[in-house]
Amino acid sequence: MPKPLPLVALVTYPRFSPFHFGVPFLIFSVNFPEHALFDLKIVAPGGTALAAERALLVQPDGGLELLAQADIVVIPGWHDLDESPEPELMAALLQARQRGAHVVGLCYGAYALAYAGLLDGKRASTHWMAEQDFKLRFPQVQLDMNALYVDDDGLITSAGTGASLDCCLYIVRKFYGQKTANKVARMMVVPPHREGGQAQFIEQPVASSTQDARINQMMDYLREHLNQAHSVDDLAQRAAMSRRTFTRHFNKATGMSFMAWLTNERLQRTRELLESTTLPVESIADLVGFKTPTSLRQHFKNRNQVSPSEWRKTFGRQNE
Repeated sequence: MPKPLPLVALVTYPRFSPFHFGVPFLIFSVNFPEHALFDLKIVAPGGTALAAERALLVQPDGGLELLAQADIVVIPGWHDLDESPEPELMAALLQARQRGAHVVGLCYGAYALAYAGLLDGKRASTHWMAEQDFKLRFPQVQLDMNALYVDDDGLITSAGTGASLDCCLYIVRKFYGQKTANKVARMMVVPPHREGGQAQFIEQPVASSTQDARINQMMDYLREHLNQAHSVDDLAQRAAMSRRTFTRHFNKATGMSFMAWLTNERLQRTRELLESTTLPVESIADLVGFKTPTSLRQHFKNRNQVSPSEWRKTFGRQNE
C-alpha cells in the first residue's frame, strides 16, 4: 500500500492576498507525471467560500477540522497586523503543533504564529518593513531580519513576498530532497536556492541633513571627498571644535559615530556605482575611499550579505 502523501492545509483569512496564497498553492499542488508530492487542502474557518482582496473567490475543501490531520499548516500572509487570529484558529494552530505538524507563516503570516504564542523563544523571520512593529509586539521572539526563511524545529517563517517561494521550495527539499526541489524549481522557472538574505532588499536611507548646520556642512564636504582619508582630529579642526565637542555633536546629529557614518556613506555610494556603472570593484574602492578592494568586499558582504558582484548581478544596469 503506498505511503499517504503529506497533507498540506493552506489556510485562508479575510481579504487574503492572491499572490501570497498563490505561491504555496502552486508549489504544494505540483503533480509530476509519475506521482504527486503533497495532498493540498484549502482551509477557510467555517468552511465557506472566502474572497481575496479585490479578486478571486476561493472554495475551500473544509474548515479548521482539516488542521487536525495536516502534516504542514501554512498561513500565507496576514490581513491586519493589529488583529490577532480568531480563538478557534489559534487553538487549531496550537493543536497542530502539539501533535508534531510543521506550522508555516509566510511573510506577515509570522504574525498569526506569534499571536498564537508558537514563536515564543523561537527564531523567526518576517518582511523587513515590519521589523520594528514585530519586535515591539513580540519581544520574546528572536527575529532574524536577514534570513529569507527560518526553520526552528518545524516552526517555519519567511521574509516578504518573493521569499515565500524560497521557503516553500525549502519545505519541498526538507520532505523530498534536493533533486526533487530542483525539479519543482525548474517547473516554476525560479532558482532552487538564492544566495544572501533579505538585507540586500532592505531600503537603507541615509539622512541628507540634520538640524546642526555645522554638521550638515561637514557631511556635504565628506560626501564630496569620500575617496580621501579622514580623521576625527582633522575634521574637528576644520569645524573649529575640539575633538570631544565634534564627536558629541556628530553623534547627536546623525545617531551614529563618525566612522560608522562614513562607512555607511561609502557603502551607499558603492551600491549606486554597482547599479549604474560597469566599473570594476578595484576602481570603485578607490572612488569611495576604501583602502583596498578586499576591504570594500568585506564591508559590503557584512552589510548586505551578498558580494558586490552578486549585488550588481541583481540590481545592475543589465536588469533595466
